[in-house]
Amino acid sequence: MDTNRGVPDRDGAEALALHALIWALKDEVRAERLFQLTGLTPEDLRMRAGTTDVQVAVLAFLEGHEPDLIACARALETTPLTLVQTRMMLEGL
Repeated sequence: MDTNRGVPDRDGAEALALHALIWALKDEVRAERLFQLTGLTPEDLRMRAGTTDVQVAVLAFLEGHEPDLIACARALETTPLTLVQTRMMLEGL
């Protein structure tokens, strides 16, 4: 996923957030931390992964731990700043 061109449009932002969620869930320890810190549950993800509130929570979770933010950005071939700006755009900021 190449999103180095900056903040994607709304559809691209949602896709980027979903890719970030998939990345976060690939590591069991990180996934457990995601659930603990966001209050989300596996059921929430099954039912609401495509909603803005879940997407914002996932991106904010990554922002809260810089090593994860950087690693996720690298894995998704984007920048940490793009992930942060995407969260802000999804929040309407």
